[in-house]
Order: sequence, then C-alpha cells, then structure tokens
Amino acid sequence: MSPAEEERSLPLPERWPRASKFALSACAAAVAELVTFPLDLTKTRLQIQGEAAVRRDGAAAGQALPYRGMLRTAAGIAQEEGVRKLWQGATPAVYRHIVYTGVRMVTYEHLRDSVLGRAEGESFPLWKAVVGGMSAGAIGQFFASPTDLVKVQMQMEGRRKLEGKPLRFRGVHHAFLKILSEGGVRGLWAGWVPNVQRAALVNMGDLTTYDSVKHFLLLNTTLVDNSVTHSVSSACSGLVAAVLGTPADVVKTRIMNQPRDKQGKGLLYKSSMDCLIQTVQGEGFMSLYKGFIPTWMRMAPWSLVFWLTYEQIRRMCGVSSF
Repeated sequence: MSPAEEERSLPLPERWPRASKFALSACAAAVAELVTFPLDLTKTRLQIQGEAAVRRDGAAAGQALPYRGMLRTAAGIAQEEGVRKLWQGATPAVYRHIVYTGVRMVTYEHLRDSVLGRAEGESFPLWKAVVGGMSAGAIGQFFASPTDLVKVQMQMEGRRKLEGKPLRFRGVHHAFLKILSEGGVRGLWAGWVPNVQRAALVNMGDLTTYDSVKHFLLLNTTLVDNSVTHSVSSACSGLVAAVLGTPADVVKTRIMNQPRDKQGKGLLYKSSMDCLIQTVQGEGFMSLYKGFIPTWMRMAPWSLVFWLTYEQIRRMCGVSSF
C-alpha cells in the first residue's frame, strides 16, 4: 500500500485532527448555546438598563426601563415580547460559537501540547495553562467579534420596539450588511478590544480552570476520566469564568450597543477604558457586575452541557479525551 493510500485509509480524525476537533467543538458549543441562550439575552438586557451615559446624553429620557432583576426581566421579555423573543439573536450567537469555540479549542490544545509542552500523565504548571487559555480566548474572540456585535445588537431589538423606536434589522444577514455599509469592515469589529479582553479573562476561567481541575483530579484522586470528573471540572470553570469575565462583558455590551455617527464612531464612549470609568463613576463599582447572576447561571449549565457533550463526541469519534 502506497503512503497516499495508507493515509486515505486512516480515520478522519487522524487525517485531519485539527479540522475534526474544530467541527466537534463547534457542534458541542451550538448545543450548549441554544439550551442556555435565554439567560444570555437576560444578561444583555440587565447590563444595558440604567446606563449612566445614556441618561446623561438624554437619549432615553422618560423611556428607561426599570432594573427588574434576572427573573423579572426574563418574565417581562416573555410577557411583553413573547416567549420566542427569549431566543432573539440566537442565530448569530450560534454563528459566533462555531467560530469562537472552534478556534479557541483548537488553539488551546495546540499551544498546550505543542508549544507549552504538556506531557501526558504529568502535572501542567498553572501559569502555562493561564497563558494558553488567555491566548486561545483572545484569538478565538477576535475572529468571532463581528458575529458577537450582531448578536448584541439584535438582542436589543425587542427593547427598541417597546420604546417606540424603529427596528434596525430585518434579520441576521441584513444586520451584517447594514453594519458593513454604515461602518465598513472596521465597523464589524466595533468593540473588539473589550471583547477580546473579556474572552481572555473568561477563558482564563473556563479553559484554564477546566483543564487544571480535571487533570488535578485525575492525578491526585481516585476519580477517573468520566462524566463525574467532567461535571466537577465544568462547575468550577463556569464559576471562575463568570467572576473574571462579567466586568469586561458589561463594558463590551455597552460599547457594542451604543449609537454611532456616520463614520461609525461611538457617541457615548471613546474607548473601553472610558466606558469603564463612566460606568463606575455614574453607577458605582458593583454596576460592573450587572447581570452576574444570569451570567453565572448561564455559564454553569453552558460549561456543563458543552464539556460533557464535547468529551463524549470526542470519545465517540475516536479522538482522545481533552
């Protein structure tokens, strides 16, 4: 058998390992995103409510919605806009995770195994896991930033309708085209800096924590590589990711949702640092944790669904455990 024939006879995961891992992680992320998306919508609405810069600008005079908390906000969306609106923006969110999760998972494994040199069956220094997690998250989010921008803006369409404002988009593709026509290619990456900052922090919590906790349990306890270990590791990763990522997520959401002039320049905030300062000065430090409960309540089941699904489909497809 020639080398070419021998290569063609290999299973798909062995012929194209990175492409296979990208596809598997994208599938697992799509499942997790659809299951937990209503909490993401609730979190976004909570992060926008009470925005000090909007009040000062006068754009929302007499129209600001009350800060109602997670459950009342979710119930209000269902009652005022319809249950289906809890999934408004889900399509670009799935697009985002196909790109974001696929890139970050493949990048992290490559950095961990080939660049940072983790040996099988040995402990992996925490600082290396942090470097790998933050780098993978930042790279993945940069590529996925346009889809995140569309997701955030579409999630706010229901609120605009209640306030009597005209809807901006007819659908996902119209949103992409409109943003592109108004701000050019650079407009699709509006808010990418806080987006990447948030992703680096979230993945320091998610990827780093999951990988570190899982391998710590395997090396130092009687637990084996099964669903119990995956569940414990994902619970830890979801909590740490929410604590580290919520402030950057608030800043990212506000920058992405702010009105813009004809050149695509934001009218409320000059930069992510300016948004951070205005938010803290106008609303207090704890405003950076608006939406923390739904963020955590989403990240915990998201991590659980994603990691259990990802580990199982890797095993079913003949790919080694993460």
